[in-house]
Amino acid sequence: MSLLRALVVDDELPVRRYLAELLHGTGRVDPVAVVGTVADATQAMQANLDIEAAFVDIRLVDRAGDRSGLSWVQAVIAGPDPPLVVLATAFVDHAIAAFDVGAVDYLLKPFTRSRVALCVDRLMARRAPRPVTPPSRLMARDGANLVFLPVSGILAFEASDRLAFVHHLEGRFMIDLSLAAAEAQLAGHILRTHRNWLVMVDKVRELNRSSGELALMVGPELAVPVSRDRAPAVREALLSRTLGTRR
Repeated sequence: MSLLRALVVDDELPVRRYLAELLHGTGRVDPVAVVGTVADATQAMQANLDIEAAFVDIRLVDRAGDRSGLSWVQAVIAGPDPPLVVLATAFVDHAIAAFDVGAVDYLLKPFTRSRVALCVDRLMARRAPRPVTPPSRLMARDGANLVFLPVSGILAFEASDRLAFVHHLEGRFMIDLSLAAAEAQLAGHILRTHRNWLVMVDKVRELNRSSGELALMVGPELAVPVSRDRAPAVREALLSRTLGTRR
């Protein structure tokens, strides 16, 4: 799971640095911006840093003295796509104010590792699901060399003699991935045709039967066998994604 990207706002330099250190120490948070004023906090939010959580001192006042941390948080939470907010305070009676504005949690000063860790637990439980970006390249092996192949050029995967290979527009290479792992990572784009074969659906150009055996022609010239028990499912999967078919 990726680190939670956080903003830390406190006008006391040692305090904000210490909180950032505690957050980083959890192993689950990346303090991408650690600032001391409302103006800097606003700039950080507008800087496309993909901030997911903000830790803000309730009694923070900017240089002009006309906006508190609490009012800044109120404005941020009321805006579009707000981060999860944690308010920091030295006074326990301010905790009510934290929940009144919609904060997920509050931290009392001085901060402790255990309390910060508990706070991070709560944030992670509330964290919005992150979009999964599919990998753009596959690592393969060419002898002792590592080769990085564009995923867009993958034709098929093959298991043979306890090894796994990728058939690619650039050639056939050994890979460290099992077929099961490749199938999971490319779900929705890949089709199992045989116990030892996977094919990229969009690279299949022909389904043919020679000597009673079904095979797929994949890419320029790769013939991939289709086992008898999988033939109906393979045919159905290919036809379901094709225009011009009569079902």
